[in-house]
Amino acid sequence: MTMMSLSSLSANIPAQTAGDTSALTGVADWAVGLMETIGAPGAGLAIALENLFPPLPSEVVLPLAGFTASRGSFSLIEALIWTTLGSVFGAWALYGLGAWLGRRRMRAIAEKLPLVDLEDVDKVEAWFNRHGYKAVFFGRMIPIFRSLISIPAGIERMPVAKFLLLTTAGSLIWNSIFVFAGFYLGENWHIVEQYAGIFQKIVIVVVVLAVLYWVATRIRKIRNRRS
Repeated sequence: MTMMSLSSLSANIPAQTAGDTSALTGVADWAVGLMETIGAPGAGLAIALENLFPPLPSEVVLPLAGFTASRGSFSLIEALIWTTLGSVFGAWALYGLGAWLGRRRMRAIAEKLPLVDLEDVDKVEAWFNRHGYKAVFFGRMIPIFRSLISIPAGIERMPVAKFLLLTTAGSLIWNSIFVFAGFYLGENWHIVEQYAGIFQKIVIVVVVLAVLYWVATRIRKIRNRRS
């Protein structure tokens, strides 16, 4: 692909609100610059950074990598391999953060947080010990949780080999969906971001409602104790 055609990819983003379009164009330009400079490894680097900084949308970078592959800059297999390696590296870094934080530090921090009881922490730990493997695998396919799920895995010291295997499998599924979509949609790759954005908004709403419910429950519990 020529430099001119690569640089014009971000212009294919549909008009939304001025703020949304500007943000998406900026991310697309940045991702294009990486892939233009170092090829498929640039897509992997972008996804690794997306894991470390969740506001970077994989829903833009992955289809863009697929579209770039469809234009011959690198192969579809290279796009899948490098984006999955990027996902695994980013997840491994967050796992390391969780392992460094450790159970003792995590409990000490939780003890100082308002509305948080160590009893709640124990329940979360027990849940993760029962369902941690499934959480890591399926969490790689859920916006927001894709990155965050690596931290409790590190805190609980999930076996590294199993963590990497589950992360690789879950990431490969998620990445393949978006990379293949970008590859076959061609210049309409941005359509994927629209539908993925709806899914992400649903997840955010569910999380916000769950947090509000938890806060209301904790406040009611504290009031009952005082009374």
